[in-house]
Amino acid sequence: MDSPADEARQPPASVAELLGALDRIDESLPKRLKQCAICLRGNLDRVAVSTVADMAQLADVPPSAFMRFCQTLGFSGYSEMQALFRAEYAQLRPDYTERLSMLRAEGASGAGRLAASFAEAGVKSLMDMSNELDGRQLQAVAERLAAARTIHLIGLRRAFAVVVYFAYLLDKMGVASMLHHTTGQIESDHAIGADDALFAVTFAPFSQETLTLASRVGARSIPVLALSDTTMCPLGDVAEQLLIAREVEVGGFRAPNAAMALVTALAVAIGGLRKERA
Repeated sequence: MDSPADEARQPPASVAELLGALDRIDESLPKRLKQCAICLRGNLDRVAVSTVADMAQLADVPPSAFMRFCQTLGFSGYSEMQALFRAEYAQLRPDYTERLSMLRAEGASGAGRLAASFAEAGVKSLMDMSNELDGRQLQAVAERLAAARTIHLIGLRRAFAVVVYFAYLLDKMGVASMLHHTTGQIESDHAIGADDALFAVTFAPFSQETLTLASRVGARSIPVLALSDTTMCPLGDVAEQLLIAREVEVGGFRAPNAAMALVTALAVAIGGLRKERA
């Protein structure tokens, strides 16, 4: 009798194929792998931005079990499966009309209920960030930015609020900064000098404009520091340090609670370092 792994030797070429393969082998999966299957179906939008440890925690299984689950589906491991989801991430995430419909279907569209849900998600995001925070890495980012003549900031779409607030805090600290926003598709990276540094923020699905600017700046040997919601962010290829701030969702909506906390800490730390060196 063939095992589930035998039935899924070839990795699926699309998420649709993956789900079809999962349907065929679902009944024959051991208990822990079945938990992984249930978790995967219920969190398709999270795979592209989550680590194997994150998904294993959601499934309430050890990471090794989730790895075996990926191999059962025909992948060499979690990274290969995640690459498939990353390629289709934009299509998997529902648009805002669909997200609101989902909230209404769940009976969670009232303003009071939504406020409570977002508050709970915010607390969870902040606690997760605090538990996973690498203080030495954050300090290294603060010191690198504090040493820059001017701190350049880029973050578009959902990340825009984060860099705007960062710029506001830096201004209050008396730290020179410049916000890049690509208005009119004007490329302003010529303003970034050799003594400067770039802080780039992008969350999945990633902003190509942000990635392009970071790549051009990094190619000039100018320090690039970055913030994202996944270690798989392409900024990791050009940034000296990549900070991670994951947000808990409410019906597909994500408020940048952890990201705001991180840039606030950075701004205050940078201000303190500048005063020490004055």
